[in-house]
Amino acid sequence: MIKSFYIFIILVVVVTVTGPTITCAQLVQPDTTTTVSLQKQDEFYDSLAYRANRNKFTGWLYDILVSPPRPYVDKKALALDYFNKYEGMVIAKVDIQALEVFGPSFTNTEKEAGNWAERFANTIHTKSNLKTIKKQLLFGIGDILDPELMYENERLIRKLPYLKDVKFIVEQDSVYSAFVNVTVLTKDRFSFGASGGVSGTTSGDIRLYNKNIFGIGHEFSVKFVGHLNKEPYLGIETYYKINNISGRFLDMELAYLNTYRDEGFVYTLEKPFITEEIKWGYGMNVSRLFRTERITNDDPIKFEEPINESYYNFWAGYSFNLSTNRENLTQLTLTTSLHNLTFFEKPDVAPGNEHLFANRTMYMAGINLTQRRFVQDQLIYSYGITEDIPEGFKHELLYGYDANEFGDRHYLQFGTSNGNLLLSRKGYLFLSADIGGYFNKGNFEQGQINGEMEFITKLITAGRKQVRSFINLSYTLGIERYELEYLTLGRFDHIRGFSSREAVGQQRFSAKFEHVVFLPRQFYKFNMALFGFADLGIIGESNKLIFTQDYYSGLGVGIRLHNENLVFETFRLRLAFYPFHPKDVSFVGFVLDEQSKRRFMSFDPVQPVPKNFE
Repeated sequence: MIKSFYIFIILVVVVTVTGPTITCAQLVQPDTTTTVSLQKQDEFYDSLAYRANRNKFTGWLYDILVSPPRPYVDKKALALDYFNKYEGMVIAKVDIQALEVFGPSFTNTEKEAGNWAERFANTIHTKSNLKTIKKQLLFGIGDILDPELMYENERLIRKLPYLKDVKFIVEQDSVYSAFVNVTVLTKDRFSFGASGGVSGTTSGDIRLYNKNIFGIGHEFSVKFVGHLNKEPYLGIETYYKINNISGRFLDMELAYLNTYRDEGFVYTLEKPFITEEIKWGYGMNVSRLFRTERITNDDPIKFEEPINESYYNFWAGYSFNLSTNRENLTQLTLTTSLHNLTFFEKPDVAPGNEHLFANRTMYMAGINLTQRRFVQDQLIYSYGITEDIPEGFKHELLYGYDANEFGDRHYLQFGTSNGNLLLSRKGYLFLSADIGGYFNKGNFEQGQINGEMEFITKLITAGRKQVRSFINLSYTLGIERYELEYLTLGRFDHIRGFSSREAVGQQRFSAKFEHVVFLPRQFYKFNMALFGFADLGIIGESNKLIFTQDYYSGLGVGIRLHNENLVFETFRLRLAFYPFHPKDVSFVGFVLDEQSKRRFMSFDPVQPVPKNFE
């Protein structure tokens, strides 16, 4: 319907500007067969494009609004077809070639950097160590080539933060026809990065980091945090992370923090279920914070009085394959975890909220039924590199026993999610819903209901530009939550750029629409994308119908700049307008900041943990 409306507009403008050459009779001739229909369709778009391009204005309008239908290209099928030609052959040789950051490409590995800045960057950058790349491989010399395994291995390597892309090139051995040689081409990102920002006129921070120290895949960052009125006036946060220890997909991270917000240590060890071949997943997280303003790092509630606390959790899980079909492999995963939170100093809170600061130990168990696979596409959340879209489902049932100083409780949570490309590849649809909460002496408390829908249209070619639209609907209802627990519209950009202490509640609905135009030209080697958005948020009390609560909205436009050769975040310039805004939000908002790359919702089994109310 929308495309038909656009075509109608183009027809009216074209006929008005260039003359009534195209008639309705030519456009609505009956089709007798599918072939004839497609032929007529192509002739129509070719004629419309020709007439529109005779005038600059109509040509520009055609490029923006109209795109002829194009056949869908299944990139996964193409990749598997390539590997299928060598299925069952023995891998006789594996060569690894790490390309320079700037200059060479997978199609032209001999290409050199174009200017002095790129050549200098190549000089100071340390290419990924070949041993580091080798430990990422799921195959080796003497193995039988498995197409699905090769495809999955490329996906796993692309997830590494310091690599832009990877490609496996397979060639049949010139002497022994049953043998193949595999060349692994990798393209690094420039591993040094910096970021920073200011908050009002009193505080700010600057962060320096390296995502691939010495080419061995380790990450290091240091952030300097300052405040004019709070001690320490200049603080520091340091992080060190090791990815894929000994090729076991085991990650470890250490952190030390001493700023006006937090002081303490954090240690994390994690082996997630990132592949179907991993049977045992496990992990631990230990933190000792002598001073912090939030109970947990991702807690939306901030306290003025410092909190002195310790937290630790341990978890483990085992996965069973319920089918032998690798394309649609269904897995059953059993998980268990232990969470302990101990407070040494607590802030003063109003009566009825002291349960938020209860010393407690949570014992949890979970059962997951999952199915996951990945298809390839481009220009979704990234800019021209291969992106892996998860398809499948996850159904999860969790039980917990809360050994709490104010009284023991039981916890129960059920969640389901599903994401798939729609028929005819017209877009990607993700759906999720969950309900959970605590049972205390027969009463249901600290509960919540969540639902989400996200739709991403297929990539549309409009002239030299490429276009996508994103639609997101989200709903959260709190049930018998504590007074201090509340939802906002600013967290996770339910309304982009919106931050208010007045617009809070325990029930929220949001609807977000974004239209993105990926531009063909670059700005100093940075890819550009224009975007326009319209957001609606409704928030208020939990005991009333959501559509009778307070309405807020945001409308705006902006531009994003990103260079996939760099580990930098995406730079974003945004202008927004907020009709019906609360008193602590301006009607107009202008922001220049960094935006972290969005990730697809995964269907991987994870540790059992109560869902945050946020």
